[in-house]
Amino acid sequence: MDIIKQRLQEERPLMQFILGPRQVGKTTGIEAALKNYPSSVHYVLVEDEPIHNREWLKKEWWYANSLGEDTLLVLDEIHKVEGWAETIKYLWDETKKQKKKQKCVFLGSSSLNLFHGIRESLAGRFEMISVPHWDYSTSLKLKKDMTWEAFLRVGGYPGSYPFLSDPERWRSYVRSSIVENVLSKDILSINTVKKPALFRQLVELLAAYPAQEVSYTKLLGQLQESGNVEIIKHYLSLLEGAFLFHTLEKYSSKKILMKSSSPKIIPMCPALIEALAPEVDMGRRFESYVGCQLIQLPGKVFYWREGSFEVDFVYKNERGRIFAIEVKSGKKRHSASLTHFLAKVPKAQPLIIDKENVMILRQLLEVA
Repeated sequence: MDIIKQRLQEERPLMQFILGPRQVGKTTGIEAALKNYPSSVHYVLVEDEPIHNREWLKKEWWYANSLGEDTLLVLDEIHKVEGWAETIKYLWDETKKQKKKQKCVFLGSSSLNLFHGIRESLAGRFEMISVPHWDYSTSLKLKKDMTWEAFLRVGGYPGSYPFLSDPERWRSYVRSSIVENVLSKDILSINTVKKPALFRQLVELLAAYPAQEVSYTKLLGQLQESGNVEIIKHYLSLLEGAFLFHTLEKYSSKKILMKSSSPKIIPMCPALIEALAPEVDMGRRFESYVGCQLIQLPGKVFYWREGSFEVDFVYKNERGRIFAIEVKSGKKRHSASLTHFLAKVPKAQPLIIDKENVMILRQLLEVA
């Protein structure tokens, strides 16, 4: 959170949005970062307020402003306020019109709702900071004895680490205190979901297919309630917006083929797989983790398949450079699929990721 400290030292910083999953330390991090903030801090957890509408938001804004122009307004779970984006735009512009200033930080655990509001209303007025699930190196700072194998089973949510000695308690915590909270508070309470039972079934089903290409019709066929493909696509977008799952499109030079492809399912941290589908093998968990790390990088991530040939991930960075990435959990280093893909896309850079080099994945992509 050092970046927040730096930005708030500016005379007139933009609005700061901190986005990320529940239970990864966003609130703890901002509290630590602002411990020595030189002026007042007005912090409010929105979901703890009995009423949090537009008028409430205006009241909190002007109250913070009345404490002094360097007072920092921090609103946690801002997406819970109906019409928050339009209201904040009005307040920001009105404050500027009055030749005042307001430093503010907004936190959220629902990127879909936040992104929509930000893009529609707040262009040119904000900066964004992403806080992802914890990776292995970060987890070691809190849980020094965690092995790599253990991380691939239970890693991602630091709030669950104190319960690792009791597997059933750990699983109950992740399912009820994290997953259920995300479903009920970040999705179902603020989005239209016509078939909540179908939606919850889908969550359980997706966890069983980490790093696998699964057609929409296959997903639909395994659910116990009736639905259609468009409903499944909508539900997947909601789960992605709440940092639970991410879906990858198939790489193709033709955009229409990418959009119509079956998705490859990536649970956003190992703990989701263990809590919802513990029977999944370690090879799939490892590949899924690599996918998570790639998704957090600037650029776009795909998979590729042609007949029996499949490349686990195709990463296209912001400069347009393409990497064909194979994930190997065993000792085998040769990949016929990589060779086949490179014949199709000769400008791509091949890269094999295993447990020996996964910790330096970002560096490998930067220097390759």
